[in-house]
Amino acid sequence: MLIFRQLFDPTSSTYTYLLADPATREAVLIDPVFDHARRDIALLRELDLRLVATLDTHVHADHVTGAWLLRQQCGSQIVLSQASGATNADRLLQHGDRIAFGHRHLEARATPGHTSGCLTYVLDDQSMAFTGDSLLIRGCGRTDFQEGSPRRLYRSVQEQILSLPPECLLYPAHDYRGLTVTSVAEERRFNPRLGGDVDVSDFEGYMNNLGLPHPKLMDIAVPANLRCGQPQAQAGLPQEPDWAPLTCTFGGVWEIQPAALAERIGGGHAGDVQVIDVREPAEFNGELGHIHGARLMPLAELASRSGEIDRQHPLVAVCRSGARSAQAVALLQKAGFTAVANLAGGMLRWRADALPVENGGD
Repeated sequence: MLIFRQLFDPTSSTYTYLLADPATREAVLIDPVFDHARRDIALLRELDLRLVATLDTHVHADHVTGAWLLRQQCGSQIVLSQASGATNADRLLQHGDRIAFGHRHLEARATPGHTSGCLTYVLDDQSMAFTGDSLLIRGCGRTDFQEGSPRRLYRSVQEQILSLPPECLLYPAHDYRGLTVTSVAEERRFNPRLGGDVDVSDFEGYMNNLGLPHPKLMDIAVPANLRCGQPQAQAGLPQEPDWAPLTCTFGGVWEIQPAALAERIGGGHAGDVQVIDVREPAEFNGELGHIHGARLMPLAELASRSGEIDRQHPLVAVCRSGARSAQAVALLQKAGFTAVANLAGGMLRWRADALPVENGGD
């Protein structure tokens, strides 16, 4: 068995891949995106995984890698091709090197042509391969910058990717049409650039006449990726909330744990944090009770009553289980509130942690 997730960045149409060994809980991320490091960390935490390495298929021209930021947060190694010319990496790969995660491993295959440092990562049983931009679904990466070469790319794809078993699933770094996966058999037969009877002369003629504009972020992304995603200034780092110890869920909701909220509202910070209870009145005064100082504002009324909430102080939304209050957080953020969080587990968790309530049953 293998833990596998395919994640997406709509801005650059980039896929990020999570692979993990369920026995050891060790994981790798392929082609992480800087802007989604928080999302990726949340997923790792929720699946109880330990990130051991990030693997870039190449020095991307259309987004900044999340490798450096994930190393700062998770202690993971930065791994990519020796031919990439990148600095700040922990391990530089050559053709045939293996990257282990638990009892599983990926084999790095050099597939230059889109860039000189392109790698394809092949799973140990050859059931999956992660092709970067060397081979896309019914296409391939361009060859007109970053030391690209149609002749080298043709040879790379034919010898290192399309030579894999026909049933091997191929996962690209990008797709601009929403397609998610293909196979060696499909691309051998249907890829209009590299499949069928196409030879190297056909391919060179095709690629040398694409006439594509350069990627919009190339001048930003390539220099940053040659540093493995390290920002040149502290201002380039994502901003984290500092008003309370919060964690972000994979769904993108900031949460506070009950003990942290209890300490915040009972430790000399009274008035600093607003508690908005979005249950119905009968629940507010029912068996679970409510948090001292909480204001009742049922979820159905929240949008129309948001003007009653002080925007100068942080707020925590509360409900029975944390589901309705997560929606309340989304509504409040849409209304322009920035310092807002959900109480993890709601009043059920609050009571389970034996924290004080008003009007609650035993």
